[in-house]
Amino acid sequence: MTTDEQFMREALALAGQSAQAGEVPVGAVVVIDGAIVGSGSNSPIARADPTAHAEILAIRQAAAQLGNYRLTGATLYCTLEPCVMCAGALVAARIQRLVFGARDLRFGGVRSKFQVADSAILSHRVEVVEGVLAVECVERLREFFQAQRRR
Repeated sequence: MTTDEQFMREALALAGQSAQAGEVPVGAVVVIDGAIVGSGSNSPIARADPTAHAEILAIRQAAAQLGNYRLTGATLYCTLEPCVMCAGALVAARIQRLVFGARDLRFGGVRSKFQVADSAILSHRVEVVEGVLAVECVERLREFFQAQRRR
């Protein structure tokens, strides 16, 4: 198992927590020097907060732990392609690298609809790696939405 797969498995576990809580199953971890410094699972419903996406929560936790809003040298692992809001947060936090599993064809802000994270017009560009454990990430989402339709 590669390092990217190892940390994506951590994000998948967090996505599972979101699904258990009835939230769209998305999980994210921020890693610096091989250690997780922030984690988040999607929870906008439970928190009554439209910004409570897994990526935002992981970035907030990492910044608080490090005492710095700039997360230079960090990699964010996320099970789903970040939306435009989250992609903007990656740039603002100076995340070095983004690794995501599944594309979000409806709202993707990194590859599917927009290319915010590595746009040439911004002062910071995030290195983007996609498709890590994509099958598992897509399956988690498929199972969740299939269960929602049965309700």
